[in-house]
Amino acid sequence: MPTERGNEARAVAGGARSWDETRLARAYLLRAAEPPAPALVAFVAEHGPVRAAERVRSGHVPDAVAQETMARRALALEEHDLRAADEIGARLVIPEDDEWPAWPLLSLDVATGRGVRGVAPPLGLWVQGGGRLDGVSEEAVAVVGSRAATAYGEHTAAELGHGIAESAVVVFSGAAYGIDGCAHRGALAAGGTTVAVLGCGLDVGYPAGHVGLLNRISERGLVVSEYPVGTPPARHRFLVRNRLIAALSAGTVVVEAGARSGARNTAATAGALGKVVMAVPGPVSSAMSVGCHQLIRSCAATLVASVADVLDTVGRLGREVPESVEQRRPTDRLGPQALRVHEALRSRRGSSAEELAAESGVPLAKVRAVLPALELDGFAERCSSGWRRASGQTATPPERTGHA
Repeated sequence: MPTERGNEARAVAGGARSWDETRLARAYLLRAAEPPAPALVAFVAEHGPVRAAERVRSGHVPDAVAQETMARRALALEEHDLRAADEIGARLVIPEDDEWPAWPLLSLDVATGRGVRGVAPPLGLWVQGGGRLDGVSEEAVAVVGSRAATAYGEHTAAELGHGIAESAVVVFSGAAYGIDGCAHRGALAAGGTTVAVLGCGLDVGYPAGHVGLLNRISERGLVVSEYPVGTPPARHRFLVRNRLIAALSAGTVVVEAGARSGARNTAATAGALGKVVMAVPGPVSSAMSVGCHQLIRSCAATLVASVADVLDTVGRLGREVPESVEQRRPTDRLGPQALRVHEALRSRRGSSAEELAAESGVPLAKVRAVLPALELDGFAERCSSGWRRASGQTATPPERTGHA
């Protein structure tokens, strides 16, 4: 069912749909040049989409824009594309709409201004699903990786997708076989929201084995593409769409990646955009983890091994970071000297204060001051032969135990 969003201003009369000139212009421009088209994007920003479209059609454009649009400027398929999107329950979201994710995509503008190549922002995005594009990109993490994933990688991706979604954070990925698909499925299993960004038209159904998955994603989240309906998949288009995955999320996690892979391309793009880049380590013998290990070794990515690590690294997206999965030990609050005295205590027999001072290297006066505090907090106990470690220590010391 078609969904109206933002400022679409569509009118229905006699069963036919009409679109405002701005939306028609951007639909035309999306076909006129293969993304990313930095010269065309800058031209549209300067002249506005309607005037820019008129000049592209007539060929009265700067040389750089002419190079990007020469092969397709004569195509007039904007109404066809919008109608075809309607038929599959999709819509064109443009910068003039309320739901345009302007803040996340600003990173593409900034990087382009710094001279980074191949990261120009999109002129519009084709979207399928009931959610809002700006809403799903407010708190999101991308999980990407190799298509030829190992069982280890698939399990890890599913666990990360599940845990991230369970924490009310949206999971972005590319709907490819391997890591991407597992991340999407993990998020869906958690009842969370996930977004697939494609390198082909929304109606193409690629990869064929993930058509059912894409349908589930559109029901619970969104399927997004920069390409009009009918656009076939191509290797360069997947590399181009990677910039959108990186831009629309706060951070990117690479689960498995070969020495050269699309996942590493996404990670490199995320880094160029100033986004957080993370990588999951794998077995040193696995070729599918070579890319992750290189990212970590070169300090291009932060090592993460759990959902807690991921959320902690991206700063929990403005919310409280969950406690680490590694439980704190009761003695973690002890000061350094108190900890040394505690470690010098024996479990079965007692030691005198003098023996504990010699064993721990803590001055005798300090040992005599620390021992009663350790006793009060359940870490030490008196016995006939002196002081020994308290049996069955389970107490968590109160803040006052943090003395030296």
